[in-house]
Amino acid sequence: QVQLVESGGGLVQAGGSLRLSCTASGRTESSPAMGWFRQPPGKEREFVAVISGSAGTTYYANSVKGRFTISRDNSKKTVYLQMNNLKPEDTAVYYCAAGPMAWTSPVVYDYWGQGTQVTVSS
Repeated sequence: QVQLVESGGGLVQAGGSLRLSCTASGRTESSPAMGWFRQPPGKEREFVAVISGSAGTTYYANSVKGRFTISRDNSKKTVYLQMNNLKPEDTAVYYCAAGPMAWTSPVVYDYWGQGTQVTVSS
C-alpha cells in the first residue's frame, strides 16, 4: 500500500503564498504520476494540477494557471505545489493523489493523502 502525507497548509491573506508538500511512503511505483485536488467548502472536489512521473508533463486547472506551480523531487518521493497570489476562492482542503498516469480526473488516482486546509482571507 501507499501512504501520502500533505503538509504546508494554513491561513494566508489574499495575495500571499503557500507551498504545499506531499511525500509518499510504502510500496510505491518508482515514479507515479502525482496530482493536487481541492475541495472548497460546500463544493465538489476539483482538479488543481498534476505532474507525470518523469516530471515531463504538467497540467493545470485554468483557475490556477500562472499562479500555481507543481514540481517534484523523485529522490525524496515528494511533490510540491507552490501557490502564489492566492485568492479567497482558493480556500479549500487540498489533497495529494498518486496514480498510474497524469490526468485531470480524480478517478485515475489510486492513493490519496489526508488533506491539508488552505484558507485565504480577503
